[in-house]
Amino acid sequence: MPARYEPDFERRIDKRTAVGSALIARLNTMQSDLGGPDSLSHAKQSLIKRAVWLEAVVESHEQNLSNGQPVDLGGYTQAINSLLGLYRTLGLERLQRPVKSLRQIMDGTSP
Repeated sequence: MPARYEPDFERRIDKRTAVGSALIARLNTMQSDLGGPDSLSHAKQSLIKRAVWLEAVVESHEQNLSNGQPVDLGGYTQAINSLLGLYRTLGLERLQRPVKSLRQIMDGTSP
């Protein structure tokens, strides 16, 4: 853990690394699946960030298991259950982004 907390990992993470680019890609995909970042509340954006990290935790357990390394099955199960809870809260279905009609574009109004 860093000595000082700094929010918004997605702005600071090194996107040149495999982990960094994978985390950002997942963050963007989840935001897109839920209608795009502009349609998400702060709470949903926060839950998405936590889901991205929990996915990485689950996959690290799975990678250790596949490499024959010891795995804390309790921690693995807890991470999956927590991830499922976040997914259920966020929604499991893809949502369409709100789009403007031609009239709204011409009038300069929002959907």
